[in-house]
Amino acid sequence: MKKIIISEKIKNYRYQNHLTQADFGKMIGVSAQAISKWERGDCYPDITLLPFLAKILSCSINDFFE
Repeated sequence: MKKIIISEKIKNYRYQNHLTQADFGKMIGVSAQAISKWERGDCYPDITLLPFLAKILSCSINDFFE
């Protein structure tokens, strides 16, 4: 079974776009703490947010799972 690495992908794309967790969170309407939990792999973003995350981070939804 393939491991979901969305947490690493979100963090890497956020860094590439020069966004802090707070700035990124404000853009999508969640707290910096939520972003931190996503990046640590404690939880995952709601699936309905993925298209918005991909647009902000200049990637495709599929990129989160490759």
